[in-house]
Amino acid sequence: MTPVRRKRLLIVAVIVAGMGLATAMGLQAFKKNLLYYFTPAQVAAGDAHPGQLFRMGGLVTMGSVERNPGSMTVHFTLTDMQKSVPVVYSGILPDLFREGQGIVVYGKLDKNGLFVAQQVLAKHDAKYMPPEVGAAIKKAEAAQQAAVAAKSAS
Repeated sequence: MTPVRRKRLLIVAVIVAGMGLATAMGLQAFKKNLLYYFTPAQVAAGDAHPGQLFRMGGLVTMGSVERNPGSMTVHFTLTDMQKSVPVVYSGILPDLFREGQGIVVYGKLDKNGLFVAQQVLAKHDAKYMPPEVGAAIKKAEAAQQAAVAAKSAS
């Protein structure tokens, strides 16, 4: 091999290695910034792994909000009308947070199945709901109505 060819081959090899390294670093950064969204039914089914940061949306279950006296810690249950997931949050809740309200929480699932929220988001529109949760609630309501209709028919 001539010295000119060897030099060209070395330059091409360095460029290919650099492109490979840049691609690997880009994919790693993308993976770290990827944020998943789950419904309570998906979390209950085991789709979300403990320790993984993700968002979960649903309705705050009526009668589930418990505040610790002298603390900013709040325990509540989030539901999509199929399954429910217990949530704990320590911090200032949005003004619009209340039972029956559609919210989105951001945090991690612990080993016991408790969702430890780092952030709670509530939309100003009382009818706000993530699309996945809205579809799950409509499906659950339809199943409930079908069960009631079948029961009254018999």
